[in-house]
Amino acid sequence: MLEDSAQGLCLRALHHPQFKPLRCDWTAAEVMRRIAAGRQQLLPRAIGLHKQRELSVLDATAGLGRDGFTLAALGAQVTLVERQSLFAALLRDARARCLGEARWAEAAQRTHIIEADALSVLGSGQRWDVVHLDPMYPHRGKQALPQKEMQILRELSGGDPDADALLEPALRCARLRVVVKRPASAPPLAGRDPSHVLQGTQARYDVYLPLRDA
Repeated sequence: MLEDSAQGLCLRALHHPQFKPLRCDWTAAEVMRRIAAGRQQLLPRAIGLHKQRELSVLDATAGLGRDGFTLAALGAQVTLVERQSLFAALLRDARARCLGEARWAEAAQRTHIIEADALSVLGSGQRWDVVHLDPMYPHRGKQALPQKEMQILRELSGGDPDADALLEPALRCARLRVVVKRPASAPPLAGRDPSHVLQGTQARYDVYLPLRDA
């Protein structure tokens, strides 16, 4: 359930009483560190912000919006899509709070939130310079549990069983590229090899060039 607090809207998982309420905080220390690190990090480089600012980016699997807000703070125009209504409410609250802070209002103005299924947005006919996909990777029983917010999102949404189906429509609505975040050892989305890869220690970014009409 959603609750108001002095720090903003938060989500309480009643079936996980040991979890603290979850809040979407775009000004948390982790996000500030990523913004301060600039455009040479893996994600901004994969998006292309190190070469061209003010790109339009569709973050089709927004989650709590940390990647999207980081990109907006670095100059991109970002559309965040989240289909889970409780998480979408947290996103709207985070944006509203940033709009009220002089330091972050400009970045927040470069974000737009859509509560919808990613496939419907990708098939809407609208186009963006870059589409960013960060689908949940299936949890394996022998692995450590994912962080608490991802456990909650997975439980609310059922995971991302349609993740493979996002790649082709993303390629059709991206002008410049599609960027897919994957665990370092995971197979490529939909079994399709990317055009190139930016490899990190625990995750990588697979970069696909868009489809061209014959």
